Amino acid sequence: MPALSRLTATETRLFFREPVLVFFTLAFPPLLLVVFGAIPAMREPSDDAGGLRAIDLYVPITVALGLAMFAFNCLPQLFATYREKGVLRRMRTTPVEPRAMLGAQLLMALVLSAATALVVLAIGRLAFGVDLPRHLPAYLAGYLPTALSVFTIGLLVASLASTGRSAGAIGTLVFFPLVFFAGLWLPRESMPGVLRSISDFTPLGAGVQSLQDATVGHWPQPLHLAVVLGWAVLAGIPAARFFRWE
Repeated sequence: MPALSRLTATETRLFFREPVLVFFTLAFPPLLLVVFGAIPAMREPSDDAGGLRAIDLYVPITVALGLAMFAFNCLPQLFATYREKGVLRRMRTTPVEPRAMLGAQLLMALVLSAATALVVLAIGRLAFGVDLPRHLPAYLAGYLPTALSVFTIGLLVASLASTGRSAGAIGTLVFFPLVFFAGLWLPRESMPGVLRSISDFTPLGAGVQSLQDATVGHWPQPLHLAVVLGWAVLAGIPAARFFRWE
């Protein structure tokens, strides 16, 4: 544990030396929520959404977007850059194991993304009157497995991609379908039945619904928890198994 803590602290310091990554993973989601909230139509109640406003629906979607930005745009490129510069090859001669490096990156991502989620919730409440989660344990029960699932998928991409360019390309290919089914362009409440069913079996779609359920005071549905945990297992095992130092 002391070694993991030191490695996590080192990776966090290195992360903050990349201003572009810091902006898109930490600052972009809150700024996007501000842009959405500045649109008058987003603040009008909708009968199709059960009287909720669009901005109410977009807070959990923006939280999920923050997770996706970190998982698919940040982690793969960090690892690919380490490979290209020979950092991972040199670390191979140390006692650091692949699972320790993966664990440090995962822990860093969880902590920083949670901070971004708190900022998003604060902006939603203070600027646009969005209700805070009524059931905090349920919100955590939805957020943590969702974060774990998308980060392990990102780490799988990071383990397999050999260059920064390929990591960026694969991460982008994964990013856009998942954030679509999370409801970024079309909220889940407005999706046709087929798209909604597909969304239920994607990590971000199931995660967003879990966050929305907790916001109104309900526990996440067992199906959605099973989906996000299943994705974490399916991605996490090969991420550790196929990690390449060079």
